[in-house]
Amino acid sequence: MFADKGIISLKHDVINEVAKLAFEGTLEEKRDTIPYNIIPGPQPQFRCCIYKEREIIRQRVRLAEGKAPGPVDDGNVIQVIPSACADCPIASYIITDNCQNCLGKSCMNSCKFGAIQMEGKHPKIDPNKCRECGMCAKSCPFHVIVHLQRPCKFSCPVDAITYDEHGISVIDDEKCIKCGQCIHKCPFGAIGSKTFIVDVVNAIKSDRPVYAMVAPAVEGQFGADISMASWRNALIKTGFKDMIEVGLGGDMTTMSEAEEWWEAYENGEKKTTSCCPAFVNMIRKHFKESEELISTTVSPMCAVSRMIKSKDPDAYTVFIGPCIAKKSEVVDQKIEGNADAVLTFSELHSIMIAAGTDFEPTEDEYQEATTFGKRYGNAGGVTASVLEYLNETNRDTTGISVCKADGAAECKKALLLLKAGKLDDDFIEGMVCEGGCVGGPSAYAEIPKFKKSRDELISKADKRGITENLKNYDMDAFSMHRK
Repeated sequence: MFADKGIISLKHDVINEVAKLAFEGTLEEKRDTIPYNIIPGPQPQFRCCIYKEREIIRQRVRLAEGKAPGPVDDGNVIQVIPSACADCPIASYIITDNCQNCLGKSCMNSCKFGAIQMEGKHPKIDPNKCRECGMCAKSCPFHVIVHLQRPCKFSCPVDAITYDEHGISVIDDEKCIKCGQCIHKCPFGAIGSKTFIVDVVNAIKSDRPVYAMVAPAVEGQFGADISMASWRNALIKTGFKDMIEVGLGGDMTTMSEAEEWWEAYENGEKKTTSCCPAFVNMIRKHFKESEELISTTVSPMCAVSRMIKSKDPDAYTVFIGPCIAKKSEVVDQKIEGNADAVLTFSELHSIMIAAGTDFEPTEDEYQEATTFGKRYGNAGGVTASVLEYLNETNRDTTGISVCKADGAAECKKALLLLKAGKLDDDFIEGMVCEGGCVGGPSAYAEIPKFKKSRDELISKADKRGITENLKNYDMDAFSMHRK
């Protein structure tokens, strides 16, 4: 799930520099010095020469500014860094050392592109001529030709990554669901996402009120002593006007989506959840026949943003969590009243470093969400919350069956069954990241490492009900549906 520490360190060095200069107001003036600060030379640190290393840093700086790394921008929040991708040595088909140098040369004879030639005593595949047809592997009697895939391509659940004529990875925006799995799978750090760092810093420095909205998935990721109150205190010190936990939005989404589910259930219709933007993208791009079955309820992120803006129309709202696809929800879906910006944990931390703030252990006296809203970040959390709400409102849920699709593979399987008319369940809860949002590509730690801390923190929350909690908020002040 996580990239090599060296790659993460390099990425953090870049975004830290961008955030610092943005806070100082000197980014325009000093942008071009960042590659030299990080790569002083004269010896290269991780590539063939300092000039290539500096070019990689320059392209990473552009991503940190919310731009495409090169001159062409297809609009995707996820981008390939060409100068870094060029070093990937993996060819798709390779003849291993187990080759017996047979007289028949079936591999060479089967290739229609002249990609296999003798080199010394053994044949070798020229990756520049290979068209990945696989005929050589099929024809080899010893099965010594193996098919290798680049980690980025192998990790993509919707086969959205191909290569250009120079071997540079290309992301097909028509297929990409913006899940971000490829980013942390690339061993060269050649894929990244555009950030809102500069936009958020500029908003904080302006007179505009900036509100942080923290994902349910954050609770426990930084240890059992970093509570939601710790988050709120740190963010206010950083320059945000206030912080609201998006678990509250989970309660709001639950109320609206439960009513949709119940109506569909009574009419014998299917429904899918709408809170995971990568799952929504998967349906819209790969299962268009099921698009009308997506719940019209907005995500918890959007619900909290709309609530804030109903009270403070000039508010600038920033979602913070481990999800890359949330950036897509903001940039691509363009839902009215949604968050203005999305930050991952590392992107937020770069802003905090620039502001000279950090998290401090704090007794948790802040709670706006139920435990069900807090569990929205876990696979199955939406289902548990919706069923709880239906039970609280005296609906009989004993006959309801929900497919809790955990991870991209299970999401695809459920949608294929739905397409074929063979899905027995009434509803699909789709979470493209395994484990749910807590397993997002930009999570601070792997699930087993913080599960105990997460459970401990959530166990301290009071057991208020969903309907009871929502009575504290004016739910008529904003819409809970997409427009």
